[in-house]
Amino acid sequence: MPAPTSLETAAPLETIGSPHLWVITVACLALLLGADFVLTRRPHEVRMREAVRWSVFYLALPLLFGVYVWLAFGSQASVEFYTGYVVEKSLSVDNLFVFMLLLSAFAVPRELAQRVLLYGIIGALALRAVFIALGAAALASGTWAFLLFGAILIVTAGKILKDALRGREQEVDISSMRSVRLLRHVMPVTDDYRGSRLMVRESGRRALTPLALAIVAVFATDIVFAVDSVPAVYGVTEDPFLVFVTNAFALLGLRALYFVLQGVLEKLRHLNHGLGVILGFIGLKLVLHWAHGIWPAVPQIPTLVSLGVIIAVLTTVTITSVHANSRDAQRADPPSDG
Repeated sequence: MPAPTSLETAAPLETIGSPHLWVITVACLALLLGADFVLTRRPHEVRMREAVRWSVFYLALPLLFGVYVWLAFGSQASVEFYTGYVVEKSLSVDNLFVFMLLLSAFAVPRELAQRVLLYGIIGALALRAVFIALGAAALASGTWAFLLFGAILIVTAGKILKDALRGREQEVDISSMRSVRLLRHVMPVTDDYRGSRLMVRESGRRALTPLALAIVAVFATDIVFAVDSVPAVYGVTEDPFLVFVTNAFALLGLRALYFVLQGVLEKLRHLNHGLGVILGFIGLKLVLHWAHGIWPAVPQIPTLVSLGVIIAVLTTVTITSVHANSRDAQRADPPSDG
């Protein structure tokens, strides 16, 4: 029997997501987002204790869900879920740094930051759902999708590593964002924030507030993030349900994690080096998976090995970042001779 070619139709995607499980998951997700809206209805500055509490809560949810997947569907599905979650969470930390730059560029008041992040998370979830559906359709149509996803991740990894090795810092230029320019052209924008309102009536006509522009800018960056993150998780699991829940769990905790890591993000100077290595590794995994379907002798990378590599890379860049920060601090404040 001849080996399949990259253009042949792939087998139907296997998934643990029954219609019943999808309904329960989406309902729980809507409930959590609704609770977030109620809690952020009155703008306030988020204190560290509150942020830590919510971060622990949103960390416990995926841990418990992974246990449920293990008991209900076996260890393989559980390992794929945990690996995909670690990948998404590590990518989301980098996303947080861009959000921090955007909030600073728009001079968003501290008490409104959580509302901007919440809208951004909802937008990201909607976009990820669309990209996940497109990714599932692509994988179902043929094994060529693995090669495409792998190429996207390898190119992205190369760009991230190139910028990281050059020491190029992430920047946000809101004046060059087409979405922001378009909004300013279509509607007037108030000079100041008006609480949590996105639109007000001024001089007899409707006008947007800077908060609306900040939310649109965050939503626009979500599109870029989705292009990288969805193929990355499909490199771990082909199950669309697992891809969706890993994205959902990683995004749900972003708002609280932002306030916990706000003072730490800039100190993780080697994070992008690690993310570049991780995306490149997953891209290679996808290419090998595609090649294995054509030439069975080509080896594949097991999911458990992927999880070990990802954790090792994240641990390494955290240690090297701490060491580099400590070394710079010693150089800036050398010990006195006594």
